[in-house]
Amino acid sequence: MDYDDPSGRRLEIAVKRLPASGNDRIGSLVVNPGGPGGSGLDYVSAAPAAFSRQVRERFDIVGFDPRGVGQSSPVYCMDSAELDEFLGFQLQSADGTGDPTAVTDASVEEFVRLNRDFVEACQERSGELIHHVGTANVARDLDVLREVLGDDGLTYLGKSYGTSIGAHYAELFGANVRALVLDGAVTPHGDQLELSVEQAGGFTTALHAFVEDCLSRPDCPLADGDDATVADGVARIAELLERAAAEPLDNRVDDREVNRTRVELGVLAALYSESFWPQVRAGLTEAIHDGDGTVLLQLGDMLYSRDSGGVYENSLAALIAVNCADRPGPRDVAAYEEAARTVGRTAPLFGPSLAWGALTCAYWPEEAQEDALSEIDGDSAPPVLVVGTTRDSATPYEWAEEMAAALDSGVLLTWEGDGHTAYGSDPCVDEEVDAYLLEGEVPEDGTVCAL
Repeated sequence: MDYDDPSGRRLEIAVKRLPASGNDRIGSLVVNPGGPGGSGLDYVSAAPAAFSRQVRERFDIVGFDPRGVGQSSPVYCMDSAELDEFLGFQLQSADGTGDPTAVTDASVEEFVRLNRDFVEACQERSGELIHHVGTANVARDLDVLREVLGDDGLTYLGKSYGTSIGAHYAELFGANVRALVLDGAVTPHGDQLELSVEQAGGFTTALHAFVEDCLSRPDCPLADGDDATVADGVARIAELLERAAAEPLDNRVDDREVNRTRVELGVLAALYSESFWPQVRAGLTEAIHDGDGTVLLQLGDMLYSRDSGGVYENSLAALIAVNCADRPGPRDVAAYEEAARTVGRTAPLFGPSLAWGALTCAYWPEEAQEDALSEIDGDSAPPVLVVGTTRDSATPYEWAEEMAAALDSGVLLTWEGDGHTAYGSDPCVDEEVDAYLLEGEVPEDGTVCAL
């Protein structure tokens, strides 16, 4: 558990391997789907759809649940009923719209209490483990896994938060790298509040792309006529948020209130992939025309891994524990309030709520943050391929640029497209990534794949 105390408590790391299907095996390709909180075991289960035939022929596809996640000594915090309250909390504003840029003092006090309760629950249910779930320790686990697999050099593909694992590995074990693909990169700079504010820009870009696509379809609920603009469509969603804040939408599946917070979560969840756009169109249609928020509620449940029986996986606990360990947030509540007002001018639909959502890190134990790396440049690593999507929702394209620039050997590959991460979504990206994984051929820095 603690690499400074190797003879102390141990953790169990769950690993799953899909053997290479061909005879000309190169070695292992270790993969991570992101999060923090995503399961590498599940990613391997999806390998036939997620990786090309050529890659599956030449590599064992290996996934692991990072420490604190899933089946690897998981972190637990609140129980499912408490998480329903935590995730569904709606900040109140004096005008009744739920505007998170103008919240009441009483509402902030209640939100502070909820966040303190979350941290206390983590300490009570997980104890010393929360002091050791930072990404630097995950990278150390990854090097142990490399040795267990018998690979002289690590071949790795990480998406979203998985890019942070890969970057930490490059910093700590650069000489042990064979090939690293970092797809949907998380910037190596900034505290948790700064990242949340910057992430709002990515979700706003993705929202505009979704609305533009919606307006081109006959079943779009965001316009009354053919001359509607993207701004009109966004305004229609803003009106729905205000309506849900004043009076929750109907819910056909349980007794939770589909308030502004839950409507936001549902729309946000659908912006991760174009494949969800039809579902969110249907959900918005029911919400706007019939006052029914069930589909949007279910989309939000998908985002935080809540099943139909009301039980959550531990992904939210892991998400917060790792984020707060890696990137301490400001300790002053006023910083979050100011950030919400500021980002509300550039990303009014999601920005303020994302800023407030970082508040949990204000109460995270300082001793659980001591292992975070102050700088990542991977100066001993061979070329590292960083992939960025121009309209990525969760990891803005600028973060890929920053990651590639921070790594001494970073090479940037750009996909001009929609959705969160690129590999598996575009043939051009797949070809470049596969050539790098299989042959070590790095594309020219700045290569662009376009639709």
